[in-house]
Amino acid sequence: MTRILIVDDHPLVRSGFAQLIGDCPDLEVCGEASDMSEALNQVEASKPDLAIIDLSLAGGSGLDLIEHIRTHDKKILMLVASMHDETLYAERVLAAGARGYINKQEAQESIIRAIRHVLSGKVYLSQHMTDRLLSGLVDANGEKRDIDSLSNRELQVFELIGQGVATGQMAEQLNLSVKTIETHQAHIKKKLGLGSAHELNQRAIRWVMEQDS
Repeated sequence: MTRILIVDDHPLVRSGFAQLIGDCPDLEVCGEASDMSEALNQVEASKPDLAIIDLSLAGGSGLDLIEHIRTHDKKILMLVASMHDETLYAERVLAAGARGYINKQEAQESIIRAIRHVLSGKVYLSQHMTDRLLSGLVDANGEKRDIDSLSNRELQVFELIGQGVATGQMAEQLNLSVKTIETHQAHIKKKLGLGSAHELNQRAIRWVMEQDS
């Protein structure tokens, strides 16, 4: 029996995944978590064979969780299920240590196939993303190409800016100093060619709205 941990901040998503997994006689859900802290406790307590992880989590990002798990237990396989743009995040989650990426919009139909693909030792991505990686093509959209140049932490800060999170709250949420957050903001402005905090805010808000649409 393969043991699977579900990490997602939406109860309905966890319930849906659990039901699909429960219908498979060789798979079982060994635990669920809604945030970073719960996920780390469940990893330690339930010893899953595979973890399904969302990128947006309270108390830390899915990327942080993936890197932590890979560092402490390389035997745990990880599959990301998220609403974020696959073309921007797929390579990042693979680099962090996950073995696949599935968009939540297709997850209901494909989650079991993705799980079995990863359990067989393969990497699971959409056909579009697989073709993109194999061909080495760069996204023709200049804005995405610019944002793709951000580091994982810079991208996390950029998203929080777009969500309207203040610098002090951001520092507390990410366990960083305000000065470090301001340094990340300065780097983001430079990489995106933005001249002011106002331009940064507008660009980040627009990007977050595009991700949610």
